[in-house]
Amino acid sequence: MNARLDHRNPLVFDTHELGRRPGALQRLTREIDAPADLGIAGVIGVPEGAPVKLDLRLESVMEGVLVTGTARALAEGECVRCLEPVEQQLETDFQEMFSYPDADDRGRVKAEPADDAEDDEDTLFIEDGLFDLEPVLRDAVVLALPMQPVCQDDCPGLCSQCGARLADDPDHHHDAVDIRWAALQGLAGSLEDGEKDESGEAPESTRAAEKQEK
Repeated sequence: MNARLDHRNPLVFDTHELGRRPGALQRLTREIDAPADLGIAGVIGVPEGAPVKLDLRLESVMEGVLVTGTARALAEGECVRCLEPVEQQLETDFQEMFSYPDADDRGRVKAEPADDAEDDEDTLFIEDGLFDLEPVLRDAVVLALPMQPVCQDDCPGLCSQCGARLADDPDHHHDAVDIRWAALQGLAGSLEDGEKDESGEAPESTRAAEKQEK
């Protein structure tokens, strides 16, 4: 079961008005400040404190409250190709059942608590008439966001040699140099220097010293 819930938390909702009357409905609209780490860490997400608009439909059923909703917010991140900032309007739908802890799958009150702890780990419960929407919202946002956001579908990224943003200069390029020709050019330069030395002309440093002696 959930830890004790705080009704002052904007993502905690009260179901007391629904009661436990199957078929009872309640519609809610709420704007909240985004909690920390709402999104894909280090990639894209809704900044902490940014507005998140929630439209919810709460329906009482035999075993609990069925919550159907839509969340809208502005997500921010950076392009995985060119590292430029990226903004994306987020709209994601979700639906989750919050169960009464004392009811079985037919809504009947259980005589004793269930022994299957593994099933309870995957079940979200109503506690004292309250439920916490945060884990559902987090899952919905992560599923709605791209794992590899891009600023545009055809973003060419960055130059692998100098890091220049290719979208700013479509004609950007570097002249390719064959390392084999570069080695030959270096060898040719060395030979030319050797020929000058063999011509009998003294090196420049030697000539300068002779002038000073005169």
